[in-house]
Amino acid sequence: MRNNTGFRGCYGVVRPRSNLATVKLMGRKKGHEAALDGGAVEAAATEATGSPDTASRGSGRTGPKGRPTPKRADARRRGRKGPVAPAPMTASEARARRKTLAGPKLSREERRADRAAGRARMTDRRDRMMAGEEAYLLPRDQGPIRRYVRDMVDSRRNMLGLFMPATLVLMFAMFAVPQVQLYASPAMLVLIAVMGADGLILGRKVSKLVDAKFPNNTESRWKLGLYAAGRASQMRRLRAPRPQVQRGSSVD
Repeated sequence: MRNNTGFRGCYGVVRPRSNLATVKLMGRKKGHEAALDGGAVEAAATEATGSPDTASRGSGRTGPKGRPTPKRADARRRGRKGPVAPAPMTASEARARRKTLAGPKLSREERRADRAAGRARMTDRRDRMMAGEEAYLLPRDQGPIRRYVRDMVDSRRNMLGLFMPATLVLMFAMFAVPQVQLYASPAMLVLIAVMGADGLILGRKVSKLVDAKFPNNTESRWKLGLYAAGRASQMRRLRAPRPQVQRGSSVD
C-alpha cells in the first residue's frame, strides 16, 4: 500500500502531497529543471535568512547571464549608432530628404559663382598637369624615371607617331577613290610592321639608357618600353604632359 505522507491543514483535514514534483514534463530540458531546482533552493534560503540579498551575499556567486561579454570596440560602435531613418515610401518624401541633406538652397548667382570656381580649379589643375608638375601628374607619369623616358621620346622623331595620320589618310583615300581599297590592306600591314619594329628599337634603347642613368631602378624594362612606345605613338601636340624638350636636343 502506497504511503503518501500528508500534512494537516487549518481545519484538521489531512491532504495528500502532490507527486508532480518528481514527474519530468515533456519539452523541459535538464538545464531548465536545474534552474527550477535552483530557484526553489534560493526561495528556501530566502525564507530561512529573511531576505534575498542576504542569501546572495552568502553564496558569493552569481548565475550566468546567458550571452558573451561584448568587446569594448563593439560596444562603443553600437553606442555611437543612432536610430536609422526609415526609407522613403514616395517620390515626394525622397525629394524632401534630398533637399534636407543638401542643406540650404543657393541662389542663381551663388550657383554660377560655384560653377565658375569649380571650372577655374579644374583648369588650373589641368594646366599644372600639362606643365609637368609632379604633384598633379597621374600615377603612371610620376617619378624621375618616367620624366626621363618622356624626354627621351620627345627628343627624337618616331615612326610610331605616323600611325594616326597614315590611318586617316588611307581611310579618306578609300572613300574618295574606291580602287585604293585594293592597296589599303597591304599598306596597313607594312605600316604596322614598320611601327612595331620602331617600337621595339625605341623600347630597348630607352631601357638601356635608364639602367645607365638610374642604377637603382626597380621597374621592369618591359613596362618602360611599353610606356615609351605608347607616348611615341601619340601625336606630339596631343601628348600629356606636354613635351618639355625640343626635337633633336640632347637629354642628360
